[in-house]
Amino acid sequence: MILTTRARQPHRTVATWIARAVYVAVLGLVALAGCGTSTKPAYCSARTSLENSIKQVTSLTPSSGIGALEAAFTNIQTEANTVISQAKGDFPNQTSAIKSSVDSLTTAVSALESNPSPTNIATVTGAAGNVISSFNSFLDASKSKCS
Repeated sequence: MILTTRARQPHRTVATWIARAVYVAVLGLVALAGCGTSTKPAYCSARTSLENSIKQVTSLTPSSGIGALEAAFTNIQTEANTVISQAKGDFPNQTSAIKSSVDSLTTAVSALESNPSPTNIATVTGAAGNVISSFNSFLDASKSKCS
């Protein structure tokens, strides 16, 4: 039996169609793999925890007492250390600023007495402002990776 080109034509068309279908399927899989959910760095959740710890300080009142203030600042220090250890590779300047400001705040809070003087309060307030400022710099810098 002799096959003519016409007899082979449908076979080539089917083969070409299958090849194209496989090509499109592979492209689709590659596109889906590229559009998959991206995993955020660990410091993104640590960043949220630190932000929440900072916000807790605003809920304190004078009647909360020095103990509550010290506990809140200890929590900030713990959360800040987590952020620093997880993000220092990506954001060395910002994490260094956070560490420095938290260290200053820790020193200022440690100096508080049971009846803090206006000078002690001013020192803690200034140190807390520096923590917020350094943390905001980190928030801005890490926004694109954590959004």
